[in-house]
Amino acid sequence: MSSASAPTKPALLIVNLGTPDAPTPSAVRRFLRAFLSDRRVIETHPALWRPILEGIILRVRPSRVAHAYSTIWSEEGSPLLAGTKAQVDGLRQRFGEEVEVRPAMCYGTGSIRDVLDELYAEGYRRVAILPAYPQYSASTVGAVFDEVARWGLASRDQLSVRTVRSYEDAPAYIEALASALEDSWRENGRPDFAAGDVVVASFHSIPQAMVDKGDPYQDECERTTELLRQRLGLSEAELVLTYQSVFGPAQWIGPATIDTITELGGGGRRRVDVICPGFVADCLETLEEINVLNRQAFIDAGGEVFHYVPWANGAAPCITMLEEQAVEVLAGWVEPAERMSAREYVA
Repeated sequence: MSSASAPTKPALLIVNLGTPDAPTPSAVRRFLRAFLSDRRVIETHPALWRPILEGIILRVRPSRVAHAYSTIWSEEGSPLLAGTKAQVDGLRQRFGEEVEVRPAMCYGTGSIRDVLDELYAEGYRRVAILPAYPQYSASTVGAVFDEVARWGLASRDQLSVRTVRSYEDAPAYIEALASALEDSWRENGRPDFAAGDVVVASFHSIPQAMVDKGDPYQDECERTTELLRQRLGLSEAELVLTYQSVFGPAQWIGPATIDTITELGGGGRRRVDVICPGFVADCLETLEEINVLNRQAFIDAGGEVFHYVPWANGAAPCITMLEEQAVEVLAGWVEPAERMSAREYVA
């Protein structure tokens, strides 16, 4: 593309983890191989980890994970892909012709490096990276930044790149979470906290070793949860912080969501509402692990009412949250514009 015809507007990438191309063992195996080979995700030395990955995990897990995906797959593909596309569409409507908004994935089809290749070939030279991870962890946001850097290392010509590190305490983010819970309560009735009903904020866990080495993720999850408590006027006993999706034999940060849910059901708690603040698009971990497995654990233990509270995907408050971050990272690249506030969008 000639310099005369090259676009002058910036590009914005909404980056999430990635997804298998299909709910089949072979597609899941390809995805897991890429995901679990990242040293940001699995810090064990490859000489020790590779035999475990290839000899055990990729032989055993793909069939089970593919079956789980098949229960939540739709004509649009995986929920994570559909949710990310909905966010891109929503931001395109908000920004109009000011910004080129595209999805990208850290692993699998639509990879960060492939999308950056496309943008560069089309003449874009200014790119903002917005990871769909409100809390920073080296295993998520760090992995995204690594992929962007690898593209640059392989390129003679560089892009002007801006990144969003985290937004665990962003006002529009806390409002998106709170408004989703309040919407659910208007539909299903407010929990009876005096009778022992509980709201659970479930985040993805990470190995304790990562925290011990300085990963700020746990602190940022706690910050989000405390701000959400303040916004809703709830106590620590009424809004409980837990961590889900533990994998492998290492010690992970807790308490574990499944253990907490089971204890609540077995302890005579009638109702639990679960929201997953760290997941900006619904996925296997929210729709199958939380809304199926944890729901069943609560009922089996003696609980009566379980609500999974979705908040993200293409919901207007979620788009507003992403827009708030995009406006900040794009400052100076995009002319200031009159925009409605997060409260107005939520309403």
